Amino acid sequence: MRWDRERYIAHALFEDTGREMFSELFGPLHILEEEWRSQGASEKEISMQAFDWDYVPVVRTAAKTGAVTGLQERILSDTPEETRGIDYMGRETLLYKKSATIALPVRYPVKGPDDWEKVKGWYAYSDARIDFEKLAGQKKERDEGGLSLLWLPGAFNEPRQLMGEEELCVACYEEPEMLHEMLDTFAATTIKVIENVSEVMPIDCVAFSEDMAGNDGPLFGPNQVREFFYPYYKKVFDAARACGTRLFSQDSDGDISPVMDVLVESGLNCTHPCQPAGGMDIVSLRKKYGKSLCLKGGIDKHVLRKDKAAIRDELEKKIVPELMHGGTVFALDHRIPNGVPIENYRYYVSLGREMLGLPPIAGEGWARMAF
Repeated sequence: MRWDRERYIAHALFEDTGREMFSELFGPLHILEEEWRSQGASEKEISMQAFDWDYVPVVRTAAKTGAVTGLQERILSDTPEETRGIDYMGRETLLYKKSATIALPVRYPVKGPDDWEKVKGWYAYSDARIDFEKLAGQKKERDEGGLSLLWLPGAFNEPRQLMGEEELCVACYEEPEMLHEMLDTFAATTIKVIENVSEVMPIDCVAFSEDMAGNDGPLFGPNQVREFFYPYYKKVFDAARACGTRLFSQDSDGDISPVMDVLVESGLNCTHPCQPAGGMDIVSLRKKYGKSLCLKGGIDKHVLRKDKAAIRDELEKKIVPELMHGGTVFALDHRIPNGVPIENYRYYVSLGREMLGLPPIAGEGWARMAF
């Protein structure tokens, strides 16, 4: 079912809208599509259109808050096994085609303060960051029910894009002033973008990606998050809230529970995908954070590789009264993994809809809810 922005915002802020939200955050891994075809799945199933997932149309604000480098991407070499290239940040990247879908950097532009000074201009504000003509048209889309969304540089993710994870973690101790300056620079430009965009179209949701954790915990601990993340997000969120923004959403895989308290204090009020393998149990999170944190995801995707009894058991553990009546978007905790039979996925959809009291499938489409 297609939701409109007002109903989605109300649901995310714990208002009972008379319906639970059952969504697909990311969709299938590309290899799974071929598996499903071989099992007789229809093209509508493979495209997710057959399952009538709940979604809100998103208006991705015509504005840039991150690096504007002016550099052109190019391919250095391409073989059946791998592709090497240069990306928009001037990083050398490598894609292993048989095991990955995303090219990863193998060389970064920043190793210390001198390098940061060379690229700092990538984050300077100018009106060229905002397509005001397109923004005027987007306002109409929002007025018709779309959710206006602006992506922010993540406090961990953006420095990681410049330095790599290892150098970033070391910088907490050896170059804290540089890291503070990075985040202050990101904040100043982002706030200016928010203020100028909001004069044309209100921003309903600001979102950011961190992916700063694995199953054993985050790469930054609570002390580092409080020192570096908190002032950055507090400034940006306060500025956005003053302009009418109501949703502040984080995407981070793995176990971020050790730093969640600080993030919620900074103003975060929505998180996904809440991966059970990383200890992010949505029932426990709701008990701890109550109505201060909307939860999206949380259903163990790996269970879908098992039998129907395991799928039912997982849904019975997650579709519970504490998570109903607003504040939860029930969904898998990331992409549908390879090895999930189409019959199991059909069963998951059917049983989940039944347990949530949703009406029969009406075929109203699908869109990713990973924001």
